[in-house]
Amino acid sequence: FQLVHKTMATSVLRFLGPRGGASALASSATHRCATASYRPIINAATKAISANNLLLQSCSPRFFSSSEDLDAIKRRNIGISAHIDSGKTTLTERILFYTGRIKAIHDVRGKDGVGAKMDSMDLEREKGITIQSAATFCRWKDSHVNIIDTPGHVDFTIEVERALRVLDGGILVLCGVSGVQSQSLTVDRQMKRYNVPRLAFINKLDRQGSNPTKVINDLRNQLKLNASQVQIPIGLEDNHLGVVDLIKNKSYTFDGERGETIVEGEVPDDMKDMVEEKRMELIEKLADVDDEIGELFLMEEEPTEDQLKEAIRRQTIACKFVPVFMGSAFKNKGVQPLLDGVLDYLPEPSEKANYALDRSKDEAEVQVSCSKDDPLLALAFKLEETQFGQLTYMRIYQGMLKKGNQIHNVNDGKKIKLARIVRMHSNDMEEIDEAHAGDVVAMFGIDCRSMDTFSDGGMNLAMSTMFVPEPVMSLAVKPAETKMQNNFAKALTKFTKEDPTLRVKVDSETKETVLSGMGELHLEVYIERMKREYDVEVVSGQPNVNYKETIAARAEFDWLHKKQSGGSGQYAKVSGYIEPMTEEEIKELGKPNEFKNRCTGTNIPPEYYPSCEKGMRDAMHEGSLVGCEVEGIRVVLQDGASHAVDSSDMAFRICMASAIRETMKTAQPSVLEPVMTVEVEIPSEFQGAVTASLSKRMGMIQSSDMNDDGSGLKLEAQVPLANMFGYSTELRSLTQGKGEFTMEYFKHTPVPRQTQDELMDKYKLERLEKEAAA
Repeated sequence: FQLVHKTMATSVLRFLGPRGGASALASSATHRCATASYRPIINAATKAISANNLLLQSCSPRFFSSSEDLDAIKRRNIGISAHIDSGKTTLTERILFYTGRIKAIHDVRGKDGVGAKMDSMDLEREKGITIQSAATFCRWKDSHVNIIDTPGHVDFTIEVERALRVLDGGILVLCGVSGVQSQSLTVDRQMKRYNVPRLAFINKLDRQGSNPTKVINDLRNQLKLNASQVQIPIGLEDNHLGVVDLIKNKSYTFDGERGETIVEGEVPDDMKDMVEEKRMELIEKLADVDDEIGELFLMEEEPTEDQLKEAIRRQTIACKFVPVFMGSAFKNKGVQPLLDGVLDYLPEPSEKANYALDRSKDEAEVQVSCSKDDPLLALAFKLEETQFGQLTYMRIYQGMLKKGNQIHNVNDGKKIKLARIVRMHSNDMEEIDEAHAGDVVAMFGIDCRSMDTFSDGGMNLAMSTMFVPEPVMSLAVKPAETKMQNNFAKALTKFTKEDPTLRVKVDSETKETVLSGMGELHLEVYIERMKREYDVEVVSGQPNVNYKETIAARAEFDWLHKKQSGGSGQYAKVSGYIEPMTEEEIKELGKPNEFKNRCTGTNIPPEYYPSCEKGMRDAMHEGSLVGCEVEGIRVVLQDGASHAVDSSDMAFRICMASAIRETMKTAQPSVLEPVMTVEVEIPSEFQGAVTASLSKRMGMIQSSDMNDDGSGLKLEAQVPLANMFGYSTELRSLTQGKGEFTMEYFKHTPVPRQTQDELMDKYKLERLEKEAAA
């Protein structure tokens, strides 16, 4: 009988088109069908859908059926970010299930042959990690929620950066056992950079050794956040059953096969004292930043539920408070209350201030209105190559996009007609005709770069771009066979367009193609993608660390460049000095080097000053010690000389570059190497072996944090990147496969003298070989 009802319901849905609910189905059918012959089928289908919610979830419901719906609907644009293996994708999978976007929950690592919805790449499912950020949308209660699931590995941090640049709120997921980890710190910096309000979700409370109190202390001490829990867990580890809401004073447990049934009850008797204590702690933390709660606290009055919610919302949006939720996404506990928190405490698009830069007024900031009636302003924040062409992800800040309309690329002035607009659900698409301010959508047929701004042609405003970190590792690559050269070039063009942290250059002397990225895994993934997506087998050399050069002392230069070979020759003379810059000066300047012109008079004609600065830049590209990029140098030009006939732009450019390169040799030059912050998590019995291994790799142990039960240990060390190659294999061997590590770039520091001598000898030998080959 149930099967017959399902079949009838499915037939009607196919005929009428899904409407998102039983009542909508019945009303839509009544409106569309001219005859009464379908009504018995409609009535049966309506009853079947009411009796079977899973069928309704499997029908890919359309969320909006008219422009009126789009205008009235509330929106949230959120990103889910965390350290690797904290449970971001697992949490997103549960959110999609509970909101009806998917009909079944699948394992992140693809053990069931399907894999998590948001990890659509085969590589992601094989490795069990997120490589690319993935967008989806769902509806929870009365709100439309756009979600971007981001990678947790430091090698793919640009995906987190671009997502947080365009989103209005975030969920910072933390492991209930490990707490704040290295990538948690990076994500926190990114959220603060773009003023993104966030909730915190302490996940994995079902795991042995979980301790939410320690995690909250980490939030306060390491991230310096004014955080306080709005829930406390009912039991931990194997006894984790649900949560107690400190605002409503109610308990919530999660029944059913997938935790879909929420059971509300009273606070357990043995938890009442703790609930009272933690509720008072929440009020105290709010009183520190909110005037209304502060007044009530001083008057010793109890705030109402509405007053607490309003205060949390105000201060969360102002980035002065972080409400902390609890649960276990894998065990299907605490996800629905977290979704309620997204609606209650994170801002709508109109509530978060966004600013554009007025290019006609020296890039003065202009606040964006977030009204659909104002002129269009949208930002392309992610590019993806598909079988249908380039897919451009776009956040609309004001105005609206309509299929068939023309939009203008503010950066290059090109006009583009919108042929196709889609909403993304991981790698699935739903076509729409229009999108309003606050929406995150994707479009085909737009040739642009990442972070290009689009308008309807009536404004000269541009959205600010995002922060792009410098690559730390390079690899020489080439196709295994000459016939693969075309596909190899196409792959590199596509990948560098998608990912700003992936850089490609051709060595001018060796003619090798050098691929630079954020780490071993970053480069490994792109080489694997070339093989899978472009059928290109790649031969790669040994990874090269991106060394840099600098100086430690001031040195003066007085350099003459003179060349005569018949006819007009070359003549230029420059004098001045070079000196080192401090880290604070570099940070304040926003550039690694500085050129200052302190010439008086016309010994050097003013038209040659730009040539001198270009010569300085040429010298910075290739240092004198090991031929690496130079940073931390201030070049001051004080005087010089010129010739009426022989002086030229090229002469002064060559003269300046030669003067700096030679003078650097007398200014205590040194080679800098990238140092990584390495975080290692191991069972405590392997502490001695792992510590010795890090020390052997020239690592400096910064901290050692033992779990409460003494079973696990977290080591933090600073290790030169050049010494980290092959560490994953060694760590697995030392810990019987139980150890894990992550690393992220810390800074460049001087190499030991012995290492510098070895690098210099190697550089000289390479130059001699190249000269001999030439």
